[in-house]
Amino acid sequence: MSDSASAPRRGGRPGRRALRRRAVEILYEAAQRSLDPVTLLADRVGSTDADPIGDYTISLVEGVTANRERIDELLAEHAHGWSLERMPPVDLAVLRVGVYELLWAADVPDPVAIDEAVGLARELSTDDSPRFVNGVLGRIGTIADRIRAVL
Repeated sequence: MSDSASAPRRGGRPGRRALRRRAVEILYEAAQRSLDPVTLLADRVGSTDADPIGDYTISLVEGVTANRERIDELLAEHAHGWSLERMPPVDLAVLRVGVYELLWAADVPDPVAIDEAVGLARELSTDDSPRFVNGVLGRIGTIADRIRAVL
């Protein structure tokens, strides 16, 4: 995958992949600093010291935060052999965004949500992370319709 996938599009507007990546970075940083992600996001939005934050990044961070308890329950249930505490923090942030998109982002097809999360894991984490992320999200994806029906 080339760096152009995460670079801004012509006209200066970043694509969704870059906006997802930014959401993962904010979620990761908030976890590392024991901060509320929405508070960290609010500090960054409009700041002249940080790159502009797109609307999709905002909706991802807010959505993951609002649904984190349910997202984490699903991750704990479907990450066979892994507790959330044992997961690499970057993988956990990627998985949270992936589950959010699978279940709450109606405009993102399930295969796209999984593929994008796998791509972020490939870019940001270990060599084993893409396979791990794909496995966890794939298991959740097979029952996503049933989960969405009870949300």
